[in-house]
Amino acid sequence: MSTQEQPLAGKVALVAGATRGAGRGIAAQLGAAGATVYATGRSTRERRSEYNRPETIEETAELVTSAGGTGIAVPVDHLVPEQVEALVAQIDAEQGRLDIVVNDIFGGDFLADWNKPVWEHSLDDGLHLLRLAIDTHLITSRFAFPLLIRRPGGLVVEITDGTAAYNAENYRLNVYYDLAKIAPIRLARSWAHELADHGATAVALTPGWLRSELMLDQFGVTEETWRDACAAQPHFVISETPHFVGRAVVALAADPERARWNGESTSSGALAQIYGFTDLDGSAPDAWRYLVEVQDPGRPADAAGYR
Repeated sequence: MSTQEQPLAGKVALVAGATRGAGRGIAAQLGAAGATVYATGRSTRERRSEYNRPETIEETAELVTSAGGTGIAVPVDHLVPEQVEALVAQIDAEQGRLDIVVNDIFGGDFLADWNKPVWEHSLDDGLHLLRLAIDTHLITSRFAFPLLIRRPGGLVVEITDGTAAYNAENYRLNVYYDLAKIAPIRLARSWAHELADHGATAVALTPGWLRSELMLDQFGVTEETWRDACAAQPHFVISETPHFVGRAVVALAADPERARWNGESTSSGALAQIYGFTDLDGSAPDAWRYLVEVQDPGRPADAAGYR
């Protein structure tokens, strides 16, 4: 394939938290762009994580390879420094470089008791949720960044839920989830400060309303029948596949002027307007603008002009 078809050929990426959802979509699209992708997580064909979902990192790696890249599945608990250190040593030994780090680790949804004040929420669950959302990103960065900065031009993408502007104005369901989704935005600012002198760029990126495996299951639909869920939740019309945010990451990684995004917070829909990529169905849903202008004010669901 041409460089235009595979702009990331020869690049090496680590997608930390690639088992499902946004991580899987990002890994697959990096593969389609020609990258070698290390897909990490705790759920394997031999063992499920506490999240107890059927998706595995092996499946993700196979999707990367079938898309045109090279997928490598490595079981890693990103709360265990020794496992992350061993992962980076493996990447160094096998590739000698690391060009893209995507911090997508979370898996704490099942720990969040929505709309409960802190005095009613389980403290153990809340603190564990924060460890999954924040400690994992710090541990991964501690060991991955020395390899990333060996060459100039590296990219770090902190995946979160909500833009800086939206999260600054809106309380996100409970205090633990709220902190968990604000933290990656601030981490991207921190990485931007620490990595700039090494020629690397850090960006906070959010998908919109994601048609993840879990979300589709909750609505009782499939990717092929997802519009049926709009009968129960009309605003689901603005949803997007995990591949859309994947294409956003590819667009950033392939942009020779990506340093203009250093420290910024953005979304898949906003980047689609700039780079011209689309979701798998050819649409370009701008979910966060839709939330502000349609859903949050209580207007009837209407995605016209937002897709």
